[in-house]
Amino acid sequence: MMKKKNISASKASLVLFLCQMVSALDVPLDSKLLEELLQPPTIIQQSPKDYIVDPRENIVIQCEAKGKPPPSFSWTRNGTHFDIDKDALVTMKPNSGTLVVNIMNGGKAEAYEGVYQCTARNERGAAISNNIVIRPSRSPLWTKEKLEPNHVREGDSLVLHCRPPVGLPPPIIFWMDNAFQRLPQSERVSQGLNGDLYFSNVQPEDTREDYICYARFNHTQTIQQKQPISVKVFSMDSLNDTIAANLSDTDIYGAKPVTERQPVLLTPTGSTSTKVELRGNVLLLECIAAGLPTPVIRWIKEGGELPANRTFFENFKKTLKIIDVSEADSGNYKCIARNTLGSAHHVISVTVKAAPYWITAPRNLVLSPGEDGTLICRANGNPKPDITWLANGVPIAIAPEDPSRKVDGDTIIFSHVQERSSAVYQCNASNEYGYLLANAFVNVLAEPPRILTPANKLYQVIADSPALLDCAYFGSPKPEIEWFKGVKGSILRGNEYVFHDNGTLEIPVAQKDSTGTYTCVARNELGKIQNEVQLEVKDPTMIIKQPEYKVIQRYGQVSFECIIKHDPTLLPTVVWLKDNDELPDDERFLVGKDNLTIMNVTDKDDGTYTCVVNTTLDSVSASAVLTVVAAPPTPAIIYARPNPPFDLELTGQLERSIELSWVPGDENNSPITNFVIEFEDGLHEPGVWHYQTEVPGTQTTVQLKLSPYVNYSFRVIAVNEIGRSQPSEPSEQYLTKSANPDENPSNVQGIGSEPDNLVITWESLKGFQSNGPGLQYKVSWRQKDVDDEWTSVIVANVSKYIVSGTPTFVPYEIKVQALNDLGYAPEPLEVIGHSGEDLPMVAPGNVQVHVINSTLAKVHWDPVPPKTVRGHLQGYKVYYWKVQSLSRRNRRHVEKKILTFRGNKTFGMLPGLEPYSSYKLNVRVVNGKGEGPASPDKVFKTPEGVPSSPSFLKITNPTLDSLTLEWGSPTHPNGVLTSYILKFQPINNTHELGPLVEIRIPANESSLILKNLNYSTRYKFYFNAQTSVGSGSQITEEAVTIMDEAGILRPAVGAGKGYSETLFATSPVMHIVRPTFYKVQPLYPRIRNVTTAAAETYANISWEYEGPDHVNFYVEYGVAGSKEDWKKEIVNASRSFFVLKGLTPGTAYKVRVGAEGLSQGPGVRSSEDVFETGPAMASRQVDIATQGWFIGLMCAVALLILILLIVCFIRRNKGGKYPVKEKEDAHADPEIQPMKEDDGTFGEYSDAEDHKPLKKGSRTPSDRTVKKEDSDDSLVDYGEGVNGQFNEDGSFIGQYSGKKEKEPAEGNESSEAPSPVNAMNSFV
Repeated sequence: MMKKKNISASKASLVLFLCQMVSALDVPLDSKLLEELLQPPTIIQQSPKDYIVDPRENIVIQCEAKGKPPPSFSWTRNGTHFDIDKDALVTMKPNSGTLVVNIMNGGKAEAYEGVYQCTARNERGAAISNNIVIRPSRSPLWTKEKLEPNHVREGDSLVLHCRPPVGLPPPIIFWMDNAFQRLPQSERVSQGLNGDLYFSNVQPEDTREDYICYARFNHTQTIQQKQPISVKVFSMDSLNDTIAANLSDTDIYGAKPVTERQPVLLTPTGSTSTKVELRGNVLLLECIAAGLPTPVIRWIKEGGELPANRTFFENFKKTLKIIDVSEADSGNYKCIARNTLGSAHHVISVTVKAAPYWITAPRNLVLSPGEDGTLICRANGNPKPDITWLANGVPIAIAPEDPSRKVDGDTIIFSHVQERSSAVYQCNASNEYGYLLANAFVNVLAEPPRILTPANKLYQVIADSPALLDCAYFGSPKPEIEWFKGVKGSILRGNEYVFHDNGTLEIPVAQKDSTGTYTCVARNELGKIQNEVQLEVKDPTMIIKQPEYKVIQRYGQVSFECIIKHDPTLLPTVVWLKDNDELPDDERFLVGKDNLTIMNVTDKDDGTYTCVVNTTLDSVSASAVLTVVAAPPTPAIIYARPNPPFDLELTGQLERSIELSWVPGDENNSPITNFVIEFEDGLHEPGVWHYQTEVPGTQTTVQLKLSPYVNYSFRVIAVNEIGRSQPSEPSEQYLTKSANPDENPSNVQGIGSEPDNLVITWESLKGFQSNGPGLQYKVSWRQKDVDDEWTSVIVANVSKYIVSGTPTFVPYEIKVQALNDLGYAPEPLEVIGHSGEDLPMVAPGNVQVHVINSTLAKVHWDPVPPKTVRGHLQGYKVYYWKVQSLSRRNRRHVEKKILTFRGNKTFGMLPGLEPYSSYKLNVRVVNGKGEGPASPDKVFKTPEGVPSSPSFLKITNPTLDSLTLEWGSPTHPNGVLTSYILKFQPINNTHELGPLVEIRIPANESSLILKNLNYSTRYKFYFNAQTSVGSGSQITEEAVTIMDEAGILRPAVGAGKGYSETLFATSPVMHIVRPTFYKVQPLYPRIRNVTTAAAETYANISWEYEGPDHVNFYVEYGVAGSKEDWKKEIVNASRSFFVLKGLTPGTAYKVRVGAEGLSQGPGVRSSEDVFETGPAMASRQVDIATQGWFIGLMCAVALLILILLIVCFIRRNKGGKYPVKEKEDAHADPEIQPMKEDDGTFGEYSDAEDHKPLKKGSRTPSDRTVKKEDSDDSLVDYGEGVNGQFNEDGSFIGQYSGKKEKEPAEGNESSEAPSPVNAMNSFV
């Protein structure tokens, strides 16, 4: 019995969990609804767990919460109640739990160090914040120390120690010189993670006295400087010179030259070390080596590979950086330092631990009275975290009892909750590396349905576009949503609608008949409510007459038309653009209702004109080009460019202006329209002329504005309609006095190139803009929204300055001011820049996929916190790929697809999916630096769709009454095939269709034999596959059954008289009775399916023709590969076959069929076909007429035939006469008439005895493969059985004769019983 109870309890837990998943409600963010609903408190904002504050500023400890009624707040400090009223320096913001400690009025930040926790409480429960640890930041001074100069021999290693003061948080270290320039670093010289400066080997150029280590404390925006360190490098050459100066010529002297050394690790020391890092952090491992030549560092992971996409090498590969580490990154990492003399290595054993992280964080529950639910709190870590529960901030073990609540480890199970069960529960997951605290409330509400969408809301869309009709709702229990069209319409269902979880109805392709009233009904057990919305589907706006390309002569008039058609209820606006910009403000442009007219056209009017039509719902446009050409000149007048002006004179010289005058040159029959004045700055840019201004052609003087510190020369250019004159001779020079700069650099920007710098750039002033000598720039910057002083530096005449040691991606205020030897330019404008971006830190969470249909899915994700983007958010990338097809279960090469969604978008559509397939996807956030980590792969599956058409349909083995169909399964089944559908109907030569027959075939079949068909009849087949969703696209094919072997219908057994209409017994598949045909006119004349059946010296050509009647056919042929002209043979009447005679054995021929005499258009011609005649073969017949066994056999056969003739004669007399000739004349069919011997056409039946056997010929079907069984159109098939051949005169062998003479080469005999006529022929 106990075992049974345990099973029941586990089942109950599962049921409760499922109920929670179904019953939990999301409360919409509707202001009116939120004002009415009771809700327990929820912490919405709080300070970070480790909160380092600036000791010079007030301390603000945030705690914001929402709830209904509004919550009250209280605090604890170091685990005991914090009475705010007793501390005059501490206040709480109104309607908030945020504390403000007034340090700036005499308080000390150190006195408020401690652990703080906020509680927000109302009548429905209490929520608590994290433990917030308050610590003031510290930036201590450098301890004074006496630094001795470093004397180092060239080639030796060197370490300059920084040893910065211990601060909170730790400072950023960088090395600079006295000029505040960063010291260059390389593979030889680099800074370690501890801030020390390492030299693998020193060189003479390393000698200097200003190696300075700086420590930047970002929190207090202060920089501490260590005393400069001096380094003196002694080279071997200088040392030898010193020794030589103190020794005589007879002394032996000389220091040892620089010796090369194999690598030795400077850091870390020893052969092994250990490193512990937390999951999700950045792992930094460092190896710096000494040696000469400079060693090269290489990293490997023992027993594995370095993780792809997360591994980076920094500091010239001396630092290994692995981002977002996980437990899988634990292991031994080896660095190898190598040069030409050897190598050294060090092994770092890395262990990755993990602070607690969520697997499933508890989520708020909104339940109805009597419902069940669960709160689940699952976390992981290394070591495994402990899970504890609190209720309203109190450990659940000592909290007031609730009979509806049961705690089961990481799960709280609620059964038959009541309104008093409402509370806020806290889940705490902790281990030695940290903790997680999550609040989740249980809010028991009993609310009837409410629809939040306004009543009678009007939606308007354009036809053939999607329509989304909203029905925002709320209720407890969660209401069910149904949609109806019209007040009394039926419920909407089907693939033409998409029903979203938020109640929205989507019509993917709205049509005009979609217009109307739609009713949304929400119901739960407490009530029902409905709301109506209106949908109007408008006609699209169209331009029915678009503007056309125009060529117009100068000074002419041109007009562009733009006639539109639009929905009568929409008000269109028409805007004309020139070159995608507004029309010139010129009265020559006249805009009418349907046109644009340009009067007195000039060359400037040349361009593209666009008519743009806008309505409130759509927009369309059309463009045309206008080309302006010159009018034909009068022959007597010669137009030319004007002559250059002359006699330039400068007068009225002032510091900032001067007057220039000139004399115009000859106009050359075209009036001067304007003068262009240019200047040269002989001081800064000699030989370069700049545009100054221009004046009308009637003006010959101009007052010019001047800039200081420019040596001016001027020249004038005259312009008329023909063009510009040559420049005039330069004027005399005029040098203006120096002055302060008038302007500052333009296009000032601040964009970081690395995560720890800010690159400030600007466009430098031109030479003449400097206004004086000594042009420089004052570059100033400070962090935005931080009360900090400006940091400034004066740089030379450059266009870039790099600020190092900045925090990652923070805003800065920047300004750049010009100055020269005379002073500063005006105060510049401030611009906002950002320090360098870094890769995003976290992946988007809560990735959800909603499969809309078999080829479309919608993916949702939660946006990442802005602080973790660490750059300009550019959007999100969705990587998705097909894992496998669910129908074939075969995996294939993964081809990932990427969709980018710009901006802070939290959803996107995935189009072009393959039905009935399994997919995976992940989402990544993108900033200017690159992509962040991927979210966990999300698996989703697409439903079944309709299949593609079968891969092929082949019809073979035609007989008198059957055809064999073979097919291949669809290339894309898009689901589980349920069956195949075969439809077919007969077609005659006048394109009439008979009745359609449909057959359903099991999905596991790949062939079918259709029996009981009509002889010599063409059939059209339609074939498709089906899944449970529906039928796929069909494939069609045509085939012909072969002609009756005797050319006549046999009399039915037991027939009394006349022509028997029943040749075969009827079956469900096909009846022999001639069907009623329906006329189908082909789309265009064509000749197809040209087939050949070739013997040694002749070939029978047959074809299919679709098109008008009463045409004349011809056959053209020639030797394949030959350049000879085609030979042409005219076909008698409208036959669909012809016999080519006189061919050469063993030769390849090309052939094509044409038709002439069409009433409309030229004739048509088929594509070429190639066939080969059979080789000439010697007869190998054996004379067996004298063999005794043969004579005996012939006698037995003759006796048997005589008995058969007697039986047939008796039965014929009983059934009456059978006038074959008259019957055939009465039912003439051109396709089954016997052939005449002279021209290959059909005439009367022949009983000729001369049936000489032919050697085996080739038959080429329509697919040009020499395959004897595949032809369905060749007249060879109309012979007896499958071995019918032609005589040399084109008649059939064995068609009207029952005797099949044995061919020695083939040895085939007919297996059919001979007819009476054939028996008579063979007997004779």
